[in-house]
Parts: sequence; C-alpha cells; structure tokens
Amino acid sequence: MTPQEMAALVGENIGTSNWVEMSQERINTFADATSDHQFIHVDEEKAKMTPFGGTIAHGFLTLSMIPHLSMNSNLPVIDGAKMGVNYGGNKTRFLTPVKSGKRIRGHWKLLEMAEKRPGQWQQTVEVTIEIEGEEKPALICEWIGMIFV
Repeated sequence: MTPQEMAALVGENIGTSNWVEMSQERINTFADATSDHQFIHVDEEKAKMTPFGGTIAHGFLTLSMIPHLSMNSNLPVIDGAKMGVNYGGNKTRFLTPVKSGKRIRGHWKLLEMAEKRPGQWQQTVEVTIEIEGEEKPALICEWIGMIFV
C-alpha cells in the first residue's frame, strides 16, 4: 500500500498481532537487561503475597513488545519502505498488570499519517495491548513512527 493509501485509513483499526506469551523467562531476561529486579517481577514466592498473586511483567517490557507484536501482525506494509524508526510517544497508560505466563496481543488504530518532507512519513497510532482472558488491556499508548520511502 502507498503512504497516501495508508493516510486514507486514518481513524480505522489497521491491524492485530498474533498472541505472544509473557513467560517468566522473558520477564527475568528483561529484568537482567534493565537491572530492574524488583521482587514483583522476579521473586515468585514473594510476589504470591501481593495483590497480583504472582509475578508480573514490567510495564516497560510490555511496552517494548510493540515492535515484536507489529512484526507478527497483519498490519499493512508501505510499498517501497526503506526503514521505519521509533519517533516517540504522546501518551502511555499501564492499565492492567500482565501476569507471568499470560498471553498478549496488540491492536493498532491509525490516528495520523502525514508526509513531513519528501519520502518521510510520520505515522501516529493508538496501540492497545490486550491480555488474553482479561477485561481491561495491559496498556494503551499513542505511538509515533517515521517511515522512510
């Protein structure tokens, strides 16, 4: 699809990812990578004593899953795209903790697609990360990417 065709989809849901498990191993690896070893993430026995009833994924781990989820989704591909880069976010809200072993998936709604200079498109999407079997999502964020064609 061309960037102009994508721009015509503003306001629409444009994709859903496959489900991905948030395993304790993934949580521990993230804890090691970020030096965030708070017990609610890595100590299964202590975490059982919390209102969560067990370990939970870091909010930033869930947020950082967006690229993986997008690569494993049915999101439209921009014809001739040379690369895409993260540009930032406007809003992020962590609504429900993701318990270890739960599965998540992403949903994308296109908010804006604007050509900032020739061949450089800024895309703003609302990403909702759903937790399998949960009423509320893990997070909702407004994310911005730059696509170079």
